[in-house]
Amino acid sequence: MRYYEQKYPEVDELVMVQVRQIAEMGAYVKLLEYDNTEGMILLSELSRRRIRSVQKLIRVGRNEVVVVLRVDKEKGYIDLSKRRVSPEDIVKCEERYMKSKTVASILRHVASKIASVAGDGAEKEAAPAPGPAEKENKRAARKARQAAAEEGIEVEHEIPGGGNEEEKLEQLYDQIAWPLGKKYGHPYDAFKLALTEPDVVFASLETPISPSTLSVLTSTIARRLTPQPIKLRADIELTCYTPAGIDAIKKALRAGEKQSNEAVPIKAKLVAPPLYVLSTNATDKHAAVDRLERAIETIQSTIEKHGGSLMVKMKPKAVSETDEQDLAQLMAKVGQENAEVSGDEDDEEV
Repeated sequence: MRYYEQKYPEVDELVMVQVRQIAEMGAYVKLLEYDNTEGMILLSELSRRRIRSVQKLIRVGRNEVVVVLRVDKEKGYIDLSKRRVSPEDIVKCEERYMKSKTVASILRHVASKIASVAGDGAEKEAAPAPGPAEKENKRAARKARQAAAEEGIEVEHEIPGGGNEEEKLEQLYDQIAWPLGKKYGHPYDAFKLALTEPDVVFASLETPISPSTLSVLTSTIARRLTPQPIKLRADIELTCYTPAGIDAIKKALRAGEKQSNEAVPIKAKLVAPPLYVLSTNATDKHAAVDRLERAIETIQSTIEKHGGSLMVKMKPKAVSETDEQDLAQLMAKVGQENAEVSGDEDDEEV
């Protein structure tokens, strides 16, 4: 299945390809965004430098970003170049490819769940039980997918028994994805907007979507594209040797926590004096970092008013599960040491 409305790419367009074969004249590739249409990278277009080893430049099975040099639509020939692609081009093409791949994944899932794109709203599960021939086709399709997966081949189309699903997928592209792409620049961007404004996005389509298809589509978009919260943390050292002491530290930390908002809730925790951590869970990393930095500034100004000081040990950043486990172990270790010290003091009193 191709990702875009036009059958062939335009000249000077950046495309993602997968290398299929390396020959004397160059490398044969398939255009992943254009229904795996075959293209060729001539040896002279592989690198700006003198080619000593083709294998070091390009390998079978690897994805590459290339630019289109020539397109013969009648014969189906597409000439490509790797050497004319800049690092900025690679980033741009990879971003578009990942967006297109995500859209394809969403629509393929929808196609597998609905009885028809323009049907009466009946779900696929409500369809009549498949006959022996259809069951055999599905078994063949599963085997083909498994075989392709074992060989590391990305399966996009022509799976035995999958014709009906492919037809529905193309109809979904024709009715939904391509029109939205024209209006919003890319269907992925339209789907992201549909997370908050589905009525606005889908009402703009010339052909209305059936209720059952729209229901499956919106739920799939919500599941696939809703941002997942990430954990961010900052480590600080707080000290105050004036009479205000611990009260000043508590006041400063509370002031820092007040920099929280609904999207970025901030919590301050003691690890072991004078080390404290400020943590938050948020879907917007930049907003979370900004809030944590504000919290640190507020804590610093508050503690300095009481004669104390603040030192940043770790600036606000996203942390992994491993980082959190290390912190939890450190806090547990400190807690155990404090308990042992308390026990020793009790023994001395006895």
